[in-house]
Amino acid sequence: MKVFSRLAAIAVTAGAVFASAGAALAGLGQPTPWQLGLQDAASPVMEDITSFHNFVLWIITAITLFVLILLLIIIVRFNARANPTPSRTTHNTPLEIIWTIVPVVILVLIAVPSFRLLFLQLDQPTPDLTVKATGKQWFWSYSYPDNGNFEFDSLMIDDKGLKPDQRRLLTVDNEVVVPVNKIVHVLVTGADVIHSFNVPSFGIRIDAIPGRINETWFKATAVGTYHGQCSELCGKNHAFMPITVRVVTDSDFTAWVADAKKKYAADDSAPPNAFAAAGAPASR
Repeated sequence: MKVFSRLAAIAVTAGAVFASAGAALAGLGQPTPWQLGLQDAASPVMEDITSFHNFVLWIITAITLFVLILLLIIIVRFNARANPTPSRTTHNTPLEIIWTIVPVVILVLIAVPSFRLLFLQLDQPTPDLTVKATGKQWFWSYSYPDNGNFEFDSLMIDDKGLKPDQRRLLTVDNEVVVPVNKIVHVLVTGADVIHSFNVPSFGIRIDAIPGRINETWFKATAVGTYHGQCSELCGKNHAFMPITVRVVTDSDFTAWVADAKKKYAADDSAPPNAFAAAGAPASR
């Protein structure tokens, strides 16, 4: 009885946690305290990722429940007390055929949408805009090859400089700005060690490798601010190089580009900025 009481208590506690976390199930562009599941989708790729995740979750749940039921049947019907004389059956041809065919069918059901999603992620559509992201220790540098000769660094704002409405460890001094409903082609590389460019609401994550340019793409479907972080262990300040993308209207983007060309005009006489030893937040 004590076992059943403990199981009941665990079930009640789990139910209370899930009930109280209902408001945390949704989050667009940023993590939510006590969040369960993926961030809300803000791109076609992320919408497909979420659908595929939910589809596989149903399959996993069904398999888990099926195995649990089998275990309970075995525990109840085939224990030493209920079944003192066990069967000596060693082969059952129909059963063996079933447990061979059913997993194959399940794998095919998973593989078809998986390959479709992989193709969607890797097939680069004709871009409306190109942004180059360079991972450095420990910040990001961005350039806009299609919009003029300018480049800027994006460093995390320390706790002391945060405003009340800004997110800790996610807010930067210079955001990436892109127009809404446009195909953004992202070129990603590293200047020192391997980093990883990751924005969950866009469904993009790709390594930034020194000496190599990787590419990905996204199409932001809603105006707003979206946060990500470096997702590859890259040194002592790995946790302090966030990614912030601000999605704006076409007119606002045009105005921002005009201002950025003046603000971030390239200085060919300045030495290349490969590290942020002075600007990076102190180690913690």
